[in-house]
Amino acid sequence: MFTLPSLNYAKNALDPAMSVETLDLHHSKHHQTYVTNLNNLIKGTTLENESLENIIKKTANDPSKAGIFNNAGQHYNHILFWQCMRPSGGGKMPGKLEKKIIETFGTVEKFKEDFIQAGVTQFGSGWAWLSLKGDQLVISKTANGSNPLVDNLKPIFGCDVWEHAYYVDYRNRRPDYLKAFVEKLANWEFVESQLS
Repeated sequence: MFTLPSLNYAKNALDPAMSVETLDLHHSKHHQTYVTNLNNLIKGTTLENESLENIIKKTANDPSKAGIFNNAGQHYNHILFWQCMRPSGGGKMPGKLEKKIIETFGTVEKFKEDFIQAGVTQFGSGWAWLSLKGDQLVISKTANGSNPLVDNLKPIFGCDVWEHAYYVDYRNRRPDYLKAFVEKLANWEFVESQLS
């Protein structure tokens, strides 16, 4: 059975970039619902003892398992999302990550612009991602509960652009939320740790 992971920080630790109300609703209600639904959907099936990654890959293109895929995807996505943020986040990237970002995108600023743009242009609910394709960095976006695992990529940084992730704090200003995520919340040390 899957469980809701604890946060590595207090519910008020990301304020004002992410309010207590948003974090509480998002973690305790939305994420918990995905975990509960997933456990109910896989109970008594061949997927019951599979890893989360395997469940996602095995159900990705099977319309009859869309409910399992969506809830497994959202559970995986949120586990990563919580780790991609930290109190007093953003700021200067650690050296190895910064070097890799500059090699790929030219500058850190260009990376941030492209990442924010991916999130802004994701129509409807979904995610913006930085992933590894082999040892290459790629930015992408996915709809709803999908993620880069489906395309054999390894997501290392992800931002939730479902409205529940930002509407309390930013209303309809998704670009402002994405900018705050990158500039004030990003846990670059965690992202760097995912490179290897």
